[in-house]
Amino acid sequence: MRRIGMLGIGNVLMGDDALGPYVLKQLEARYELPPEVEILDLGTAGADFPLHLEGLCAAVVVDALKLSGSPGEIRLFDKEQLLAKRPLLPMSPHEPGLREALFALEFRGTAPGQVRLVGVIPSRVETGIGLSAEVQAAVPAVLAAVLRELEFLGARVVPRAIPGVPDVWWERSPDKESVP
Repeated sequence: MRRIGMLGIGNVLMGDDALGPYVLKQLEARYELPPEVEILDLGTAGADFPLHLEGLCAAVVVDALKLSGSPGEIRLFDKEQLLAKRPLLPMSPHEPGLREALFALEFRGTAPGQVRLVGVIPSRVETGIGLSAEVQAAVPAVLAAVLRELEFLGARVVPRAIPGVPDVWWERSPDKESVP
């Protein structure tokens, strides 16, 4: 069966860096995904990033991007655009990034055929819970872009008859949760 990875990247404890996981939770709550689409919340994937991409036919990735521009601005990249720049040398445990993972897989001949990155320029990436107002305002457009990318890849995504509440667990206040 054709496998499409729907990947969210980001640290939920670092403000706008939580964009990837946040969008995945919205997607899961509002839409029914076909069996060929696998939701993968990778957090800060690091050295095992290539392992999550290997074996996929295609991937749609959502992440906050360190680029110049206005906070909340959406940028779309395909695999060819990502591979057009040279890979970076890993400098932290959060690397390799998407580009470096793709280079490694291309070298081995096991990269997904199609990769689409839906990114947003963050307002703040620092310790803290919750998206900034600018990035939060971009979420509906990011979700729409993700749905277009999945449709482009041939995945039939349908709205849930009764949308669920996204399980954004990291934003829940500890005093509101019951401890067993």
